[in-house]
Amino acid sequence: MTMNPVRRAATALLIFGCLATTASAADIRIGVAEALSGPAAQYGVSAKNGFMLAAEQINAKGGINGNRITLVIEDEQGKKEEAINVFKKLAFQDKVLMIFGPTLSNSAFAADPIANQAKLVIFGTSNTANGITNIGPFVFRNSVMESDVLPYTIRAAVKRFNVRKVAVIYGNDDAFTRSGYDVFKQVLADQKIAVTDTETYAKGDVDFKAQLTKIKSSNPDAIVCSCLAEEAANIMIQSRGLGIKVPFIGGNGFNSPKLFEISRQAANDSIMGSPWSAENKTLANKAFMEAYQKKFSVAPNQFAAQAYDAMYIVAEALKKMTPGGDLAVDRLALRNALPAVQIDGATGKFKFRKAQPKNGKEGGYDADQSAIVNIAEGGRFVLLE
Repeated sequence: MTMNPVRRAATALLIFGCLATTASAADIRIGVAEALSGPAAQYGVSAKNGFMLAAEQINAKGGINGNRITLVIEDEQGKKEEAINVFKKLAFQDKVLMIFGPTLSNSAFAADPIANQAKLVIFGTSNTANGITNIGPFVFRNSVMESDVLPYTIRAAVKRFNVRKVAVIYGNDDAFTRSGYDVFKQVLADQKIAVTDTETYAKGDVDFKAQLTKIKSSNPDAIVCSCLAEEAANIMIQSRGLGIKVPFIGGNGFNSPKLFEISRQAANDSIMGSPWSAENKTLANKAFMEAYQKKFSVAPNQFAAQAYDAMYIVAEALKKMTPGGDLAVDRLALRNALPAVQIDGATGKFKFRKAQPKNGKEGGYDADQSAIVNIAEGGRFVLLE
């Protein structure tokens, strides 16, 4: 991949400036491929910050058996083609031990096969679409699948708002929102919730009034929205403008400050399931939130928390192996050490579970973690009791 001088300089600053170190032969080089520009940057920048904070803390405590973590950070822009280019650069030119990322599920489906074929670990922290870990045995993630979270979310909405029938709107050209719709559809059927209307939109759409007018006429008790935060926020604003007062039910994509920056009070009563909440008062989460706020002067979100925990998960695996300079051997050793790791981090207790084989092909590892259901009140998500 060709990189212009400005971008190359910015990347170098991220690699070395964030850890205040100069790379040496003993450094453990870890790739980070996140969307640092474009619409998905609302998730990718938070993830990058989470990795940087955790790596800095680990290095300050002696690193990994005396070796320091060095992050090689690239902007994959939330685009499939760019994610492929970045993965190739990190795997074959930069020769990193493993790669964190990419930000979106669409990009993961495009780029993860490159890492799996190269036999280096690819670790997703924000990819929740079904099927990603079926790509191969080197694919890991600590982002909890929508299929694990949404059943809890729907049950909570039914209990809170006595929901009996819903309308559905989703983006039909994105792997994350499409997968979320498929899961919602199955969960609604399983829980015998009637669907009054189903509407779609395309990535980049900003006017949803036609779809929302049809939804309003179907008289649902709630609107299920499998959407990324920006589209969800605009849908909420426009729905309130049309006099639609019912709550929204969403997935992982809702969990971004962007939702409230755009929607303001229109998001109130939205219900969202996630493995992380700022309301979680555990010591690990409190320490993470305080350190993140101090370093970046902004409150963390779910994507920062999952990236932060992911770095500590990898650190635990690295402590059980001794990188010996043979990259292929070290990459395989990391892959073999990761599945047994368990931590109690910012997102709570975490462990992996093996992905179910598909078409006789061995898969990777998914998150085995409980969901937390939140409700939007006064411009923020709080725990739904």
